[in-house]
Amino acid sequence: MGEITKGTVQEQARRIFICAGSGCISSGSRQVADKLQQALDEAGLNQTVPITMTGCHGFCEQGPIVVIAPDDVFYCRVQPEDAVTLVEQHLVQGQLVESLLYRDSQTGERAKSAHDIGFYAKQQRIVLRNCGTIDPEQIDDYLAREGYQGLARALTMTPEAVIEEVKRSGLRGRGGAGFPTGLKWSFAAGAPGEKKYLVCNGDEGDPGAFMDRSLLEGDPHSVIEGMVIAAYAIGAQAGYAYIRAEYPLAIQRMQIAIDQARARGYLGESVMGTDFAFDLQIKAGAGAFVCGEETALLASIEGERGMPRVRPPYPAIKGLWGYPTNINNVETFGSVPYILRAGADAYAAVGTEKSKGTKVFALTGKVKNTGLVEVPMGLSLREIVFGIGEGIQQDRPFKAVQIGGPSGGCLPAALLDVPVDYDSLIAAGAMMGSGGLVVLDDTTCMVDLARFFLSFTQRESCGKCTPCREGTKRMLEILERITQGEGSMDDIIALERLAGVIKSTSLCGLGQTAPNPVLTTLRYFREEYEAHILEERCPAGVCKALTKFAIVPDKCVGCTACARVCPIHCISGAPKKVHTIDRSRCIGCGQCAGKCRFAAVVRA
Repeated sequence: MGEITKGTVQEQARRIFICAGSGCISSGSRQVADKLQQALDEAGLNQTVPITMTGCHGFCEQGPIVVIAPDDVFYCRVQPEDAVTLVEQHLVQGQLVESLLYRDSQTGERAKSAHDIGFYAKQQRIVLRNCGTIDPEQIDDYLAREGYQGLARALTMTPEAVIEEVKRSGLRGRGGAGFPTGLKWSFAAGAPGEKKYLVCNGDEGDPGAFMDRSLLEGDPHSVIEGMVIAAYAIGAQAGYAYIRAEYPLAIQRMQIAIDQARARGYLGESVMGTDFAFDLQIKAGAGAFVCGEETALLASIEGERGMPRVRPPYPAIKGLWGYPTNINNVETFGSVPYILRAGADAYAAVGTEKSKGTKVFALTGKVKNTGLVEVPMGLSLREIVFGIGEGIQQDRPFKAVQIGGPSGGCLPAALLDVPVDYDSLIAAGAMMGSGGLVVLDDTTCMVDLARFFLSFTQRESCGKCTPCREGTKRMLEILERITQGEGSMDDIIALERLAGVIKSTSLCGLGQTAPNPVLTTLRYFREEYEAHILEERCPAGVCKALTKFAIVPDKCVGCTACARVCPIHCISGAPKKVHTIDRSRCIGCGQCAGKCRFAAVVRA
C-alpha cells in the first residue's frame, strides 16, 4: 500500500487540495498551507505542484484535511510540522505517509482514498459536489466543473418551462417545511407586480447546524447560479442573499463570487448576452433565530425589526416592500443548477417517491464521525449514524437522535430504521428541518435536553404573539421544575395541553414547532419524566438536583481524596477508614467521583 504510482511530479500533474472551510481553518489548515508552500519552495516544486484552498470536505472530525491529486490520497489531522514529511515522502519519494491516513475505528485499517472511508461511502454528493474540489474564490474552477451550464440551458427555455422542469424534479424546499419548490416559484411568477424580488435565506440559526454556511463558503457560485435561474423563472429583477453576520467567511466568499459573476456576465444588465437582467446583493443578518422565518427575514431586509407578519398575503403575492417575492434557502438554490444541467429525470431518480434528491445534514453529537454529509432521501437513520457516523463514541449505547434542531424532535433507538424523508419523519413526530442531526447516547437526560431546546426557542421568540411569548415561557418553567425535582404528574398534563395550544395558535413556524422536542421526548421517553417526578431521580445522572452520590464500602480505601475536593464538606471519615457521604447535603457536583481512583464513589 505504501508506494504511489510511478512517474515524475510533472508527468502526474499533481495538485494539493487543503480544506479551508471554517472547521478546518479553526484546526489550523491555513498554517498547514503556509508550511506546505514553504516545503514545496525548498524542494523546488513550487512551480509544478500548486496548492488549492477549498471549501469544506465534510469530514470535520478529521481536519485539517489535505488531499493530493491525482493520486487521490486523503490525509487527515495534518499539522504544520507534517508539511516537510508530506513533500519529501509523498511527492519526492512516491511513498504514502501512513501515519496521516485515516484509520478505521473498527478494523484499525488505513484508508488511502476518501472513497475507501465509510464516512463517504454511502453519501451521494449533488449539492456538495464541488466542496473540497474547487477554490471557491476562483470562478474558473467553478466553470471547469460545468458551472453556469444549467443557467445557459435555462435561458434557452421559457420561464414557464424552467418552472415545469423544477416541478418534475420533485425538489422540495430544504429550509425545513419541504414545500414543492417549482410550485412556490409558480406563485411568484403568476403574481401581478411591476417588479419582483428573489431572496436566499442563509439565516442558519439551529444549534449545531452548519450546512448552509459550508455551501456558501465552499461553492458560492452554485447558489448564485441557482438564484439567477430562479429569478429568470419568476421574472425577478433584483435579489438578496440574506446571510447571518456570524458567518464572515461565507459573506466574504459570496461577495467575491458575486463580483466575479457580474464581471463575467452571469449577473447584471444582460445575463449571458440576453435581454434578461438580474443582480443581487448581500444583506448581513443580525443573528436572530426568528429571522429564519421568511416574513421576519423580509422585515429585517427592509430595515425593520425581524418579526413575522400575518399570512396571507404570502410573500409570493406581497413580499419585500410590498412586491411579489420568492424565498428559498441556500441548499434549495444549490440544488437547482444540477436539475437544469442534468435534467429533472436525473434528479428525480434519486431519493423516494415523495422526497426526491439528496439532503445535507450536519452530523454532530456523540457519534464517532462528525461532519457534513449529503445522502439520498430515504436512507435510514441507522445507516447515517452507524454507517456514515461509525456508531457512538466509546461504543456507548445509542439513545436517540435529535433531528431538525429546535423545531424537530427526538427519535429513539426503536426508530433507527425510519427512512429519512419528509413524510416519514413527520409521522414519527419529528421533521426534516434545515438539516441538524444530533446523536445522543445513554448519558443524555431527555428531560434536560427538552429543557435546553425550549430555552433556546423561548429566548429567540420575538414576542409578537402571546402563545409563543407566554406559552413557551410557562412550558420552560415546568421543565425547570421537573429537572429540579419539584415536578408533579399534573405537570406532564400541563405540558401536553400547552404544547397543543402553542402549535395551533402561534403566528409563525418558530412557535408552531417549538413544542416538538418536548412532545417527542414525552412520547418516546415518558419514563424519564416519571423517574424525575415520582422517584426524584435523573436516570442519566445529568440533573444535579436529583443526582446524589454514595461510597461503596468494599472499594473505599480511605485515601481521603474525595473529602478533600468536596465543596461543601459533606464527606466524612478518618484516613485509611471507609468514608461516607451525607446524602441530605450532597449537591451532586460529581467532583468526588471524578477524583476517586478506586471507583468507590457511585451515583446513588
